[in-house]
Amino acid sequence: MARYRNAACKICRREGEKLFLKGERCDSSKCAIEKRAYPPGQHGKTRRIKKLSDYGIQLREKQKIKRYYGLLETQFRNVFYKANRKKGITSENMLKMLESRLDNVVFRMGFASSRSAARQLIRHRHFLVNDKLVDIPSYVLKPNDVIKVREKSRKLDAIHSSIRHIREGGQYPWLELDKANLQGIFMEEPNINDIPVPFNANLVVELYSK
Repeated sequence: MARYRNAACKICRREGEKLFLKGERCDSSKCAIEKRAYPPGQHGKTRRIKKLSDYGIQLREKQKIKRYYGLLETQFRNVFYKANRKKGITSENMLKMLESRLDNVVFRMGFASSRSAARQLIRHRHFLVNDKLVDIPSYVLKPNDVIKVREKSRKLDAIHSSIRHIREGGQYPWLELDKANLQGIFMEEPNINDIPVPFNANLVVELYSK
């Protein structure tokens, strides 16, 4: 299955809320949700919103999570199965696993303006993990892993433009950012209450558990 490549702003409008797929634009007045808070399409503004069934609500939440993290259906399903096999609460395990992906951490640290941009930078071999080149966006980080920009990539405008807007030390308690040296540490798996997500992961567990 091909990755969903329609305009990111249309995805947010389809879901009816911000999924923060376009970096800074999502926090500005240019955000499509701020301008057109209705579904895309010719009749989006006048179309009646149908009441969803429980299954429909669960399905929409799954779509939100997939699009938020930029995963394909098979990738997402595999994450769920792994999370379900681990000890603990499946929905929390799932979110922690998604947050531990290298593409997500590169984005969270501010090295990329979006997760899709982070995936592209990783595939183009611009990052090291513990001083070893990693070009797999889905690579799962472990506590105390050090992520840094490669020496030859330290002048990339895309990285500097993105990280310029991130405060020193980072924005998330499980990540430590050193802007001056273009590196950071994945200190630990995040506390579930610290993860800022616009969806309910429990509904996805209910969907897959049927």
